[in-house]
Parts: sequence; structure tokens; C-alpha cells
Amino acid sequence: MTYPLLERIQAPGDVKLLSEKELPELCEEIRRFLIQSVTATGGHLSSNLGVVELTVALHRMLDFPQDKLLFDVGHQCYTHKLLTGRRAGFAALRQKEGISGFPNPKESACDTFIAGHGSSALSTAIGIARAKKIKNEPGKVVVIVGDGAFTGGMVYEGMNNVSQLNNLIVILNDNKMSISKNVGQMANYLTKLRTDPKYFHAKAHMETALESIPVVGNSMVKLLQDGKKLVRRGIYHSTMFEEMGFQYIGPVDGHAVVELGRMLNNLHEQFAPLFLHVVTQKGKGLKPAEENPGEFHAVSSIDLNHLTNPELSPKDSFSTTFGSALAELGGEEKRLCAITAAMKYGTGLNFFKHAHPERFFDVGMAEEHAVSFSAGLASQGLLPVVAIYSTFFQRAYDQIIHDVNLMKLDVLFAIDRAGLVPGDGETHQGIYDTAVFSQVGIPLYAPANYEELRYWLNFLVKRKRGPRAIRYARGEERESLAALGCSGAPFDKIEERPGARVALVSYGVLAEEIIAACDLLQQKRVSSDCYKLVQLYPLPEGLCEALQAYDCILFAEDSIRTGSIGEQLGFAMQQQGWHGTFLLHGVDNTHLLHANVPQLRRDQQLDAAALVNDVLAHMKEKKK
Repeated sequence: MTYPLLERIQAPGDVKLLSEKELPELCEEIRRFLIQSVTATGGHLSSNLGVVELTVALHRMLDFPQDKLLFDVGHQCYTHKLLTGRRAGFAALRQKEGISGFPNPKESACDTFIAGHGSSALSTAIGIARAKKIKNEPGKVVVIVGDGAFTGGMVYEGMNNVSQLNNLIVILNDNKMSISKNVGQMANYLTKLRTDPKYFHAKAHMETALESIPVVGNSMVKLLQDGKKLVRRGIYHSTMFEEMGFQYIGPVDGHAVVELGRMLNNLHEQFAPLFLHVVTQKGKGLKPAEENPGEFHAVSSIDLNHLTNPELSPKDSFSTTFGSALAELGGEEKRLCAITAAMKYGTGLNFFKHAHPERFFDVGMAEEHAVSFSAGLASQGLLPVVAIYSTFFQRAYDQIIHDVNLMKLDVLFAIDRAGLVPGDGETHQGIYDTAVFSQVGIPLYAPANYEELRYWLNFLVKRKRGPRAIRYARGEERESLAALGCSGAPFDKIEERPGARVALVSYGVLAEEIIAACDLLQQKRVSSDCYKLVQLYPLPEGLCEALQAYDCILFAEDSIRTGSIGEQLGFAMQQQGWHGTFLLHGVDNTHLLHANVPQLRRDQQLDAAALVNDVLAHMKEKKK
């Protein structure tokens, strides 16, 4: 497939060399390229298909790197990367040594800021715009914020601090199927009128002149402004944005690339922070993504000729196993509620929603609210289960401590995508939850296969009370771990070799590496035993006693090395008077890659070969 116009864009600014007539065809080429490329490599698809024209129009207006463009969230930056000379990198999108799926200043000077979580980019943009003012630097700061981000409170905190920033443009990317019908032609006419530079000059000069009139000047300005607010309230329903200090414009068609370009050019000289409301269609250009944008939000490599309905049975995974099991438990326990933050399908809670819609709550991109809301439910005798990705639970740290844990409320935290996560790199790794939950005293469990997940979920719903958490990995169970079944014990000795003086200890899906390491050590004539934990915090009773007999303990976990379970076990063994060697393998968060899980494990020295090498090095040193 050829892309004659896209191939002419090799560097930032090249899009400005095209004529207006060529822009619609360029957008179609970009859309075809994204569909072909992302369905082959995997990545975020529907969100990127929706912002093609908007991004092209912005690149016609902006000058990089003087101007700054931010995304909330960053996964909608693919067109931006194409227009800044990174087309060749899409062959290895989100793969090791390939380009990131998010903006990254290390990758290009045209990427202003890393953005992997939602609702935060506006605050960052305001800081950058304010810094430009302080330093007397020229240039615009533009931030694209999806309508989903407006369910998060941080957006409103930012909007409350935009005063006098006439170098800031906030674009609301409203993913509706069509422009709201109640806007009408009058609003379209006024939108065009108000984007004319003459309007801004007249408005600024009139207010300056009126304010200079002694005694009555300020009153006249206020009277005119109040009159305009009444008109806006009837036509735009936008007083919230304008009362926060913005000049509001819109809604406008986000797929009319020529008109968008002209409008943005007219807005280049501004007298206040601008709020531009743009309506787009998520998944535009790919019918299945248009019909089910949530299903195509992030995709693995897929065959467009053989797509499944997201409402039907999806591929087995820890998430769908959790969701199905919770839906069954919801039939038995009428107090059970399920809460998520804009991740119904990702967490498997679509099953619970279908079975118990009155007890299912998707609060939007608002993790803090999700946790405090669950605390309110629990305070009234209900049993809420909050299912959120590990990386997004970080956003609710304060609420976990103060709104749930202090009162010891019956809230179960279901931590999806725990541990190392492929593709999305440093912004989406689930490596902090073990430290977070254990250090505030919340019991934590980590099943390694589907059978354990179902057993311990049932235990935590029916028999365990107070704050508690269960963590599980993204994707399918591993064959070697599925074969272990479920003993129902908080820890198990899963491998035992005669005369073993070395113990390998782990939990969750990483336990497959210690099983493999045990076999490799045996080939080196080193006997070792393996222990797999399910209960991580508090450390299971009897674990330290069982490990006392070994001269060397190696603990491996796909969580942050500092503050997680391995350090706690090492300290507990020391307190018990054990004098052996403790080898700890955890995640070093200073160099997180975007790569697949086996590559991430090798990079972090968490694969079987690295574990074996550490044990052998210890034994060699001991013999000296």
C-alpha cells in the first residue's frame, strides 16, 4: 500500500508544504496507514483514528519545538508521531528498541511531556504556559483533552488556574458520533464570527476603552459581560468554562480538516486562554471500531476479517476469569457491588454488569472517586469490589489510606495488570501495588492461575472482611502454573529436590521462572526447592520457619524492589535469627522499557537464567 502524501512528510513542518486541497487525502492516507500498521503490531487504535484531522490541523498551525503540544492521555499521539518524521518507527511500535506508544521527550523534541494517565495533562500544560510567561518565551501551548478525562477531578483543578494565560489553548476532544443537534445554525454562525481576529481585537480594545472611563467604566464592562453570559447560557451552555477564564469556542466538526486549519490560524492571536470544543468520532474510518470503540481502544495484533463481538465470550484471561467468577458470586451475595474506572471490558466487569446491572458502577476516569465511593457503599453494609489496573490504583493512594483503611471498611481491591506489562512501557507498569498495599497494612493475595484466582476471590468475598486486595497479571495463565492447581494454602512448596540447601521463592505468574530455574540448577548439579506464595501480606504463618533450613534464599518478584515483599521477607528472616544469604530480585524502576514480558524479565534480571546465574555466583563466592 502506497502513501504518496504521507511519504512527503519526513520532518516537523513538512505538512505545511501541502496545499489545503491535499489535506483531506492526507488524512485518509494516515487513517489507512494506522489501520494497517496498528492491526499488525498492536497498539491504541480507535482513539488515534478519531484525532487525525485535528492533529493535522494543529501541525499546520504550530511550530515545533517552540510551540508545545500535549495529549491527555498520550495514547492518541500516533498522527503526531507520523507528522514529526517517525513513520518508519511504527514497524516496531511499543516493541523493544521501537517507538513508544506515548509521547516521550527522549524520542523527539516535538514530544513535550510523557503522558500515560488521564486528567493530568491540562495541569502540566498550564505549568508550561506559565513558565513561558515567566521566561518571556514565544509560542503556544496546546493540550488535547478527551471528554473521558473530564470525569476526573484534576481537570477542574487545572481549569481554576488559567488566569491571563493567553498562550494556552485547551481542546476538548469530544468523541460523540455527531455534533449535538441542539446547537443549530445560529451557534455555527456565532462560532465562525467569534473566531475572526477582528472579534478579538474589537473585544479587547472596547473593554480597555470602557475601563478607562472614570467612575462608570468598570460597571459598563461588567454590564456587557453579564449580557453576553445570558446569550451564551442559552446558546452554548458553556458558562462554566468562561467563568473559569476561558474564551469558549464550539462545538466544531473535528473531521473538517480544512475548516479546522483556517479556524486555528484565526486563533493564533489570542487575548485569553482558549477552550475549543471539537467533536470527533472515535474509531473513524474502521467500521468495527466506530461501532465498538471501547473494544478497539487498545488492540493486539488482529485479523480485521475475523473479529469477535465484545459482548460475547472473549479470550480467556485473568481479567475475564475474575469477571465471570465475580458475576457468579454476585448471584449468591446480594450485597456485592462492582466498581471500575472506565475499564468495564478491560477488567472483565462486563459480565457483572450484564448479570447485576443495578450493582455495577463505572465512574469514569476517576479512580479517586471510585475508591471513596466504594468506602461509602461499605459504610452502609454493602460489599464493594473495586477493579482497577495496578498502574491506575496509584492515583487513589490517599483515598485507599484515609477513606477505606482508617475505618477498616469491607472493600476488596481487585488489582488488574499487576506486575510487568507489555507494550505500554514505563507509564503502565503494575509494579508499585505490593509496596503500596502492604505498607499501609492491607492484606494482599496473588494467585498464579485461574483456579487459585477463583478460590481466593471466593474466600475474600465470603470469608475475609476489612480492606483486602487481590492482584493478578494481564493475559492468560501459564501452562506450568495451571498444572499446579490450587491447594487453598497461603503458600506451597511446589518443587522439592533431595538435599536442597537453596530455596527459590516467588509469587503470581513470576513463579514460572523459579520453576524453570530449579530445573536449570539441577542440570548444574545444584539442588533447590521452590516456594510459591499466594498470601503476600502479612507474610504467611510458617513461611519463615520453613525457610530456616536453607543456606541461601533467592526471592524474585515483578514488583518494585524497594519496599515490596522481598525486602519484608528478608527482614523477617533476619529477625528470626537466620544467618544465611538472601538474594533479592525485584524491578528497578529507573529503566523501564516498552517491550514484551519475556524481554522485560530479561532486562530486569527476573528470568530463570538470571536467577540461576545469581545462585551460582553466590556458591562460587562461598567456596573461596
